[in-house]
Amino acid sequence: MIRSLTKTLTPEFTDSELHYIRDLLRKHFHKEVEIQIADCDLVLEPGTGETVPCPAVLWHEENTNFVAFKVGMFRFRAQFFYTPHEQHATDNEEYTGLHECVTAVLDARSDHQREHHHNDSDESGKSGQLA
Repeated sequence: MIRSLTKTLTPEFTDSELHYIRDLLRKHFHKEVEIQIADCDLVLEPGTGETVPCPAVLWHEENTNFVAFKVGMFRFRAQFFYTPHEQHATDNEEYTGLHECVTAVLDARSDHQREHHHNDSDESGKSGQLA
């Protein structure tokens, strides 16, 4: 019981962390990006099925939804998604720095878009060729 109680006490994002996220997003997108604060239930230990409430910061930009989760003191996760059924994670499951986490999710989305656009170009080029 103590273990579960401890897990639910994930600290909220601090004002300085929120300010830092806004700064990173402003530099990346070259404009102010509105963020929203939410609570999400995450499975932190695979195989347990036990969810833990964690604070999250969400933003929507360029037809993409982004989420950064705070899963502990100096522990963060992130993902981006286009629809609830099309979610994408970063290369690492967890980060110890907020900068690293937010940058990773922005880079992962850029990589995904580049790959997706490249695949679309390949397919459209092939469909126009005669056999």
